Amino acid sequence: MAVKIHPTADVQTSNIGDDTLIWQYAVILKGATIGSNCNINCHTFIENDVTIGNNVTVKSGIYLWDGITVGNDVFLGPNVTFTNDKYPRSKQYPESFQRITIEDGASIGAGAIILGGLTIGKKAMVGAGSVVTKDIPAEELWMGNPAKFVKKLKD
Repeated sequence: MAVKIHPTADVQTSNIGDDTLIWQYAVILKGATIGSNCNINCHTFIENDVTIGNNVTVKSGIYLWDGITVGNDVFLGPNVTFTNDKYPRSKQYPESFQRITIEDGASIGAGAIILGGLTIGKKAMVGAGSVVTKDIPAEELWMGNPAKFVKKLKD
């Protein structure tokens, strides 16, 4: 199946894999790369230096800023917030933006905040509303503000 793009979406990249759905009012800049079989929900924004793997769900209200890499089989819940500048100031830009890596199979719950410069490990889970201030190891559940280790996850 070909890529399906809603007519109200502003999609400037051609780097989109087969079977991906892009819903209304999404904005995707020309440098972004999106894998196959992804679901990019409405009211999303994806900047240029963003790579999204295969089988990824990006729910509504998510903005993926420059420097974010999303692995395969990742779930990003509604209104997850990412940051990429530790000391933001209007019209003052850092030499480089902080990078964020979401590894394969990770899930991030609705409304979580992920600070810049972090890695969410393979198959890790972040609870809804959590504020992630440090790297999360693979196959662990973290929750709270700030997010703290809850338990190891099993397949």
